[in-house]
Amino acid sequence: MPRLDEYLAEVVNRKGSDLHFIAGDPARLRLYGELQPLRPEPLKADFVKETLYEVMPPKAIERFEAKDGADFAHTVPGVARFRVNVMRHLNGMGAVCRAIPSTALTLDQLNMPDAVRSLCRVNNGLILVTGKTGSGKSTTLAAMIDDINSRTKGHILTIEDPIEFVHQRKNCLISQREIGTHASSFAHAVHSALREDPDVILVGEMRDLETISVAVSAAEMGILVMGTLHTNGAAATVDRIVNAFPADKQSHVRTMLSTSLRGVISQQLIPRAGQPGRVAALEILVNTPAVSNLIRQGKLDQLENSMQSGAQHGMRTMDMAIQQLLDARAITGKEAYRKAINKARFEQFRDG
Repeated sequence: MPRLDEYLAEVVNRKGSDLHFIAGDPARLRLYGELQPLRPEPLKADFVKETLYEVMPPKAIERFEAKDGADFAHTVPGVARFRVNVMRHLNGMGAVCRAIPSTALTLDQLNMPDAVRSLCRVNNGLILVTGKTGSGKSTTLAAMIDDINSRTKGHILTIEDPIEFVHQRKNCLISQREIGTHASSFAHAVHSALREDPDVILVGEMRDLETISVAVSAAEMGILVMGTLHTNGAAATVDRIVNAFPADKQSHVRTMLSTSLRGVISQQLIPRAGQPGRVAALEILVNTPAVSNLIRQGKLDQLENSMQSGAQHGMRTMDMAIQQLLDARAITGKEAYRKAINKARFEQFRDG
């Protein structure tokens, strides 16, 4: 067994989500959002290098030596798959390994609201799942893909860096492509996907203008495109996409988004009250005629008002989602205050 696998197995046994394996520091695991020491002794630089090179694929080693960083997927048989990022830092090499469940959780297991289920049933357009790193975006998207795979007959094509959840064929043909192994970039992979008769394209990360541009175009062409962005809030997500384009094209992009966007799910994970684990708070924007009009006119600052008044369409702001969790006693008042956008609304719970 590779030496790294011993650490990874220990992380999974303790129900951790990440292993931080950094030269000069003790190995740490992230448990329910907090970093904790895994073993007390600091990791020596030579040990870290040898341990990581033991599991890195040849192409990852090549990328790492050329660019001082690499991403790859690593499987520990009988334990889990891991998304691994390897980098250089002050004391030598380091890696962060994110555990990926062997099978995607279902929408029922994640207790997803009806609005998310409805988004899974649209045939075309753009659906975005956003939030900071570690907020559960990949888990939500995997559940949505699994729902489509279970209900429909079509071609689902995923483009990721690296491949995280490995989807089994149920009713759909599943094609999974990894950046660096099966394609040179997200943009090139999406361009190629347009000629591969897909019904659904999952874009693991919409990082740059070219990827965003081709993803929006694909959604306009009648394909269901699902992707992630590292943004906080549904309104900020729309703003980010529009502002990725040059000023002279932003009006056209707003018009395209007003017709092709189906919805935005923005999420964060909050520690559960009274028991281990975390629960997802979901802000949801659904593209109703009123929302479409605001996007077309560039009145993005008014999207929050639409979410506040759009409960009949399944919409809600992050603070509304947090309030629901607080009312259900799923989270503490202190955590509600800490995670809230409008702190004043939860001021009375700050010390609770």
